[in-house]
Amino acid sequence: MADRLTHLDEKGAARIVDIAAKDETARRAVAAARLHATPEIVEAIFGGTLKKGDAVAVARVAGIMAAKKTSDLIPLCHPIPVTKIAVEIERGTDPEIIAITATVETVGRTGVEMEALTAASVAALTLYDMAKALDKGMTITDIGLLEKSGGKSGDFRKAAP
Repeated sequence: MADRLTHLDEKGAARIVDIAAKDETARRAVAAARLHATPEIVEAIFGGTLKKGDAVAVARVAGIMAAKKTSDLIPLCHPIPVTKIAVEIERGTDPEIIAITATVETVGRTGVEMEALTAASVAALTLYDMAKALDKGMTITDIGLLEKSGGKSGDFRKAAP
């Protein structure tokens, strides 16, 4: 089966991977992103004083919705029936950072890494969108997979910096 787990067919054309022969297992992925902004913007986001409303609540819902639509956004990504999506948005240890963490779970034949990465990314983009009137110089960084469990490839945990 390992030689079939590719996005290329026999002629080298792109296709979705055939996962029919894979076992269904519990799978979990955690991804993160950071929004860098001035301390005043961070305070406005968490203090609820943005003109667009409660940015944290909106970004959390946006991340959840994005995870559910990942296969519509990422080419060749399988649609996955997720069983849990959680998006946490917190002040970072630095007063200029907002930390976003997305956790996605399923019981299925393929992992949810892309769903977790999409959720964290879209939540960060939503925070940016809601605060951009104050400063368009904000940046989104450190989008990455923190951990994953389940499936044939085993577990992964990003090493601490």
